[in-house]
Amino acid sequence: MPVLMPKATAVWLIENTALTFDQIAAFCSLHPLEVQGIANEEVARGIRGVDPISGGFLSREEIQKAEADPAYLMQALEQRRVELPERKRKGARFVPVARRQDRPDAIAWFVRNHPEVSDAQIVKLIGTTKSTIESVRSRTHWNSASIKPVDPVSLGLCSQIELDAVVTKAAETRSRGRKPAEDGPGLRPAAETTRAPLESRASDDGGLGADGDD
Repeated sequence: MPVLMPKATAVWLIENTALTFDQIAAFCSLHPLEVQGIANEEVARGIRGVDPISGGFLSREEIQKAEADPAYLMQALEQRRVELPERKRKGARFVPVARRQDRPDAIAWFVRNHPEVSDAQIVKLIGTTKSTIESVRSRTHWNSASIKPVDPVSLGLCSQIELDAVVTKAAETRSRGRKPAEDGPGLRPAAETTRAPLESRASDDGGLGADGDD
């Protein structure tokens, strides 16, 4: 049975055990290089570790057995399947009034740790607006002096699963070398916008400098 939150579990195993990257990768269904990236804080930055022992899907004895034998691959405990109802939501998430003052802190966390996540994704995840995101990013927000980066899970604005899904999707989009669709088309390079008029004028004049110096 796959681990529910693989990256968060990998963070905890890296920080709290002597397991090898290969053992952690096998248990969390990740690539060893991805686990190494998590250990080097190149991947999953800002994600809090999730304890698989308290979560009930890995025993302490299993970890100790794996620590004693680097070739041993840990086995997850059998879990009772829980069917979660599918939530259908359009537009931004509703955030209780008591939590809305925390959203700038969450936005600052995204700006600092996950710039690859688009504004539209942030809007949908934590129920904010693009204008608020821009004011935090440009430090023109009315409360900029008090804003500090805090991950949205700690603030109760979303679940760890939802955050992992958004960060993973944004990373995959960036790895494919394209921007999210909502960003719209970018500006054409200056060389393309200036070359055509120059070439056209040169053609009309019979070539630059064709008339000679006066």
